[in-house]
Amino acid sequence: MSRWGETLTLTGAHVTLRPLERADRDALVAVAAAGNLWDTFYANVSQLKDADRWFDAAFQQQEFGRARLFAVCDSAGQVVGTTRFMRMSEGHRRLELGGTFYAKTVQRTGVNTEAKLLLLTHAFEALDCQCVQIRTDALNQRSQTAIERLGAKRDGILRGHQIVDGRLRDSVVYSILDREWPGVRQNLCFLLARHA
Repeated sequence: MSRWGETLTLTGAHVTLRPLERADRDALVAVAAAGNLWDTFYANVSQLKDADRWFDAAFQQQEFGRARLFAVCDSAGQVVGTTRFMRMSEGHRRLELGGTFYAKTVQRTGVNTEAKLLLLTHAFEALDCQCVQIRTDALNQRSQTAIERLGAKRDGILRGHQIVDGRLRDSVVYSILDREWPGVRQNLCFLLARHA
């Protein structure tokens, strides 16, 4: 089997990304409910209000080979969020990072930085990606700032890209190319060192 068909456990100093399981449902719902994260209408976490539907859709994409789902766990092993590889295309050597959200308790702690470092390292160095995209809602300024801080380049806006919860969403598209990865990796390591 190609490495593209595997969901591995990726481990760092502060965070572990392991394959998401249906048994993680209640923990993930609790993360989304805490601090009313799921009331943030421009973030995909709002879709966890119907957790069974969210899990069914996510695992269907994984079964189709289009996604790899991860539970994000803190150093104590507690589920503090989720992220995924999505829109995967082995033939074009490209994928997207997305479906990401974290508990309020771990936001701005380095969890996202280390998770992105682990994901991008795997994408570029194990899967041999030539391009990794990240998309976010045009209304989500905080997410855009975080993506730009990683070192991704803004490609543009997909206007009228999706209908989310009955609202027409514009998506801002960012990417990192394989030739840019060494510099992005250095930047992520620098950012992560500040949380040590």
